Amino acid sequence: MKLPNVDQAIVPQEKLTEYLLSDTHADGSPKADFFRSFGFTIAHWQELARALLAHAAEYGIVREEATPFGFRYVIEGPLKAADGRRPNLRSIWFIDTDMESARLVTAYPLKEKVND
Repeated sequence: MKLPNVDQAIVPQEKLTEYLLSDTHADGSPKADFFRSFGFTIAHWQELARALLAHAAEYGIVREEATPFGFRYVIEGPLKAADGRRPNLRSIWFIDTDMESARLVTAYPLKEKVND
């Protein structure tokens, strides 16, 4: 199953510039190191946003969880990186109750091989 309404999914700028690509965020800085190592930069955060949206559109959901606030979705597969490589990635998306669009929560590298 694919992410519901994947064509309407959003990647908030702040999620990238203040978290996933931030070298000053306590939890985000290791992720920033990972994404920068594959050619993504804070100055061109839109490239990572497009890659994450493509990741969500390309791969199916591996886990879905209902919460009191909506649904959490986990997607795994190789990410088309800015430098052309394809690191394995897990992305987490959330659809709030009474909303139709998913928003990115986080993304991080997977050490294990993912079926491409």
